Amino acid sequence: MNHNVLITGGAGFIGSHVVRLFVTNYPEYHIYNLDILSYAGNLDNLTDLKNKENYTFIKGDICDNELIKNIFKKYKISRVIHLAAESHVDRSITDPFSFAQTNVMGTLNLLQVAKESWQGNYINKLFYHISTDEVYGSLGKDGLFLETSKYDPHSPYSASKASSDHFVRSYRDTYDLPIVISNCSNNYGPNQFPEKLIPLVIYNIINNKSIPVYGNGQNIRDWLYVEDHASAIDTIFHNGELGDTYNVGGSNEWKNIDLIKTIVKIVDRLLKKEVGTSEKLITYVPDRPGHDFRYAIDSSKINKELKWKPSLQFEEGIEKTVTWYLDNKEWLEKIISRKS
Repeated sequence: MNHNVLITGGAGFIGSHVVRLFVTNYPEYHIYNLDILSYAGNLDNLTDLKNKENYTFIKGDICDNELIKNIFKKYKISRVIHLAAESHVDRSITDPFSFAQTNVMGTLNLLQVAKESWQGNYINKLFYHISTDEVYGSLGKDGLFLETSKYDPHSPYSASKASSDHFVRSYRDTYDLPIVISNCSNNYGPNQFPEKLIPLVIYNIINNKSIPVYGNGQNIRDWLYVEDHASAIDTIFHNGELGDTYNVGGSNEWKNIDLIKTIVKIVDRLLKKEVGTSEKLITYVPDRPGHDFRYAIDSSKINKELKWKPSLQFEEGIEKTVTWYLDNKEWLEKIISRKS
């Protein structure tokens, strides 16, 4: 079946991998990539797609109501994969209003335009909203986040994503809009903006800069390779139950300090330094406000119901990731130079 698919945030880290997968694997679809190209959006992530017949890039803001209306009307959008978001917790602490504007009002704008454009004819329509495990709050030493876990956000970022999740579900309950939601754990892999932990560590080792570690470094995160996340999005897009939610995780829990030391060893080895040399760059800094202790996702629902599971173990994925950044230093330097 042919679909005109709008992917928001498609020039970003996760979005670019999703766009590439859909453009490559579904030539019968036309993929419209809407991205405002803020600091984290980067068309260099998608240079291999620019001449593809089933791909169109549109620069614009998801908060622009007239633009979104025109896109739906002109391109007869039948399905939406909504990835566009402000996503860095530290930035949300210093500028919460931008996060509310983009993550809440931008999502609401898309929902409303989809509802108005589809006019109750929801056959073969879909609004797929991608969210985060941070909406669930913080875990103790035990337990996993389930799709039924209560929301307990602790940062302006997670609060804005929780609000957007609630709006998406409300459009299902109120207007019967065909929606699906997924909440993912921390992503890693190629093309990630280097304010996030893993690419920041790699960049700082390359440039002999200090590696900041919040608090005592004991905070725990579950890590998901970005291409595995893209494959999960593909699976949910095509096979997910309307109105349902799926948690997507990598089943790879790491303490931040252990993760950093692992990356140090890999980078040192690949740069032909004595392994462990760069550990001297590790610098403990005051913990950030509202820093959740542990995130960990139970992915058994998507595993059992949709037969999806991650393809890479962390050791293989992190080796591929480090190698990519070392092989693409020009990409890294270019994006760092325009960092704001």
